[in-house]
Amino acid sequence: MHLALFAILIGVIAGLRTFMAPTAVSWAAKYGLLTLVGTPLAFLGYHWTAYIFTAFALLELVADQLPSTPSRKVPQQFGARLVTGSLAGAAIGAGLGAIWVGLVCGAIGAVMGTLGGAATRGALAKAFGRDTPAALLEDLVAIVGAYLIVTHLYVV
Repeated sequence: MHLALFAILIGVIAGLRTFMAPTAVSWAAKYGLLTLVGTPLAFLGYHWTAYIFTAFALLELVADQLPSTPSRKVPQQFGARLVTGSLAGAAIGAGLGAIWVGLVCGAIGAVMGTLGGAATRGALAKAFGRDTPAALLEDLVAIVGAYLIVTHLYVV
């Protein structure tokens, strides 16, 4: 249950911001909060992997504010969120001994985060009268949520 919950939650983060979830698990692996040594996902703990994912996450935070950015529900955006949610969920699963459970739960969370995030952001944008405050609030939720998830993996 603990593993499934955290994998779903990190998938939700991927649904909100595509690269935030793999960035968080990569930093967690790099600093020993998530043990991936000896697993197929050990590369997530490599020094440069965390920096590369961080660069992608920062670029995404900027690109998300642009009016030309497509909806997260178009196939390419949705697919990317499924992939990164699955990867991040699998990393949590691998760190706790169940890579496939984590992968499936991460994918489920990514679907939830993508659809729920789009609906929530749309409602908030309507309430604010513009999209920018809703987008920034979503950024904050994704960043803080990712941090809380990876720093509490072994706390239960």
